[in-house]
Amino acid sequence: MMDFTWKVFTQTGSIDTYLLFKELEKENQEIPGNLNEELAQMDFPIS
Repeated sequence: MMDFTWKVFTQTGSIDTYLLFKELEKENQEIPGNLNEELAQMDFPIS
């Protein structure tokens, strides 16, 4: 999805498309951190 959004932005120069790209980029950066924390808690549960 990010690749498509970036391609549309580069072809159109649309500010809205760029902002959508940045929002998707931010969401993608947040998800792996949360996943790693969840996995760490599974490996070492807090009693």
